[in-house]
Amino acid sequence: MTKWLYILIFVIVSANSSYAISISGNIITDNAGRVIEVKSGYKRIISLYGAHTENLLFLGAVKNIIGVSKHDRLDILNRSEIKKFSYRDGVEKFIAAKPDLIIIRPMIDRSYKGLIKRLSKHTDVISLQPSSINEMFIYWKALGMLSGKKEKSSDMINNFKKAVKEFESIRPGKKNVYFESIHRKMKTFYKDAMAIYVLEKAGGVNVAKDAKQVRKTNIAFYGKERILEKADQIDVYLAQKGVMNRTSVNIIKYEPGFSLIKAVKNNRIYLIDEHIVSRPTMRLLKGIYKIGSYLYPEIYLSEGKKILKRNMR
Repeated sequence: MTKWLYILIFVIVSANSSYAISISGNIITDNAGRVIEVKSGYKRIISLYGAHTENLLFLGAVKNIIGVSKHDRLDILNRSEIKKFSYRDGVEKFIAAKPDLIIIRPMIDRSYKGLIKRLSKHTDVISLQPSSINEMFIYWKALGMLSGKKEKSSDMINNFKKAVKEFESIRPGKKNVYFESIHRKMKTFYKDAMAIYVLEKAGGVNVAKDAKQVRKTNIAFYGKERILEKADQIDVYLAQKGVMNRTSVNIIKYEPGFSLIKAVKNNRIYLIDEHIVSRPTMRLLKGIYKIGSYLYPEIYLSEGKKILKRNMR
């Protein structure tokens, strides 16, 4: 699969699940509508999405993980026996590892239906990827149940909420921000996206909150004309950077017409790692801190840093 095809599938599918994640007692309904009854924590988990792996580590479930995606870094797991898996691997490789649970996400559920169907005959499979902050808390609770770390997942949720309130308490004001998601298509984020939540908790005002959502994803159409219509309102121009958006300050700065934008004139263009604004992990707190340090450095580089240190390991 080419890089751009992968990105296209990610944008269309990742936040376009048929079902919201839900929990009733010890029963979890995943994004594909599967129902799994969790009697006790799974002991041999293959995690095929970096956010799943990161959250399991934060929950203290490293010993439960026997396999990860080929994109995960094994050094942070500190366990040499953990194996890497790809969706192109045959069923035999997965089964040979003797997992009792494989955690995937909707993009894979839909793109590799044959593989997932065959794997489901041998072990439990669950597809999870929250599309909102509230669903993220349910997702964390589900991971706690699946790994036998229910109490730690509750602590994780409470600590996140507490940290967000602390960040909100130090906001000195509100600055207008345009938050770019994909430069070449002049797209931003939908108003309910995690990235916008992070922006707003840092004290930023989303100037593109009227942007139209793309196929129920976290991405939204905007376009250069509408950006330039608000050129004199944009105090800060923010852009995520990563696989989804391979941009740079200079690409933005020298985009034809962008010299009219207030933030460009004042050299207030900033890039931020997509992993800390779009992935459903505790690192969203780092995203709040990072954006806050761009918007209000006089506050965030002192008080904000203390909040982050208190709440992140």
